Amino acid sequence: MKQAKYNLIAIIGPTAGGKTSVAANLAFRINGEIISADSRQVYRGMDLGTGKDYGDYIIDGQPIPFHLIDIAEAGYEYNVFEYQKDFLKVFEDIQTRGKFPVLCGGSGLYLEAVLNNYKLIQVPLNESLRQQLQDKELEELVEILKTYKSDLHNQTDIENKKRALRAIEIEEYCKNNPEVDTHMPEIKSLTVGVKFDRLSRRKRITERLKQRLDEGMIDEVQKLFDKGLSPEQLTYYGLEYKFLTWYLTGKFSYNEMFEQLNTAIHQFAKRQMTWFRRMERQGTVIHWLDGYMPMEEKMERILKWMEE
Repeated sequence: MKQAKYNLIAIIGPTAGGKTSVAANLAFRINGEIISADSRQVYRGMDLGTGKDYGDYIIDGQPIPFHLIDIAEAGYEYNVFEYQKDFLKVFEDIQTRGKFPVLCGGSGLYLEAVLNNYKLIQVPLNESLRQQLQDKELEELVEILKTYKSDLHNQTDIENKKRALRAIEIEEYCKNNPEVDTHMPEIKSLTVGVKFDRLSRRKRITERLKQRLDEGMIDEVQKLFDKGLSPEQLTYYGLEYKFLTWYLTGKFSYNEMFEQLNTAIHQFAKRQMTWFRRMERQGTVIHWLDGYMPMEEKMERILKWMEE
């Protein structure tokens, strides 16, 4: 294995695609540790609804270390800026200990915060700058952006006028605030996607939803209520937490909740695939694996890609 070529392997894909199992099996083989890229698995007490599947992190009786899961209290609004900062700490720690980082998740913003080699910082709006630039065309904004940095490696910055304007705003802020840490270590990722055909994905989503309801997902949400979280706080987390909150507060019957939640998860998986296709159009190379492929063959493919 030539670690010099890659310093990260990212296992990505839509919900219910078996990413965690692939990532854990790979980490087991390459002396790796998993870094989650899931925007909801960061919360403690939100297990079934976020699909943590702790059992997937045990391979041949050996627990695989994982990070950035259960790091925030339910009710807190964790964000992508915090995620990138936390990721970098874990990434560097794993490397320092001679292990190999394996990123695993399906949250597009979190994945791109890592894979784009672009340090995120919380930059306030600059109204005066925006007024100066608002009438300029995209081509003009790109040229202005080049005066700050000649290498526009992040193509999303120049996708449209809004993004280009924001990129200029960030660069101007950094120029005037040199104390801001914009260091981002170079991430050299082999990115592997796991997916099923559309009909199989729909079947897996529905079956998994039924299983999690049987395992106590409604009780999980009720416990969060009992801890003092409000309906507004829980609906913020979307999907399972939104629809189960509506069921527990009497807005939906059980059947209405199930049907609408099932449909919403299908739509979410479709949006995830749209996001991944956009990543590919913008230059991210994703090596796709068929979800039905035997695990041993998946591992052989990934290890071969690492060596190529």
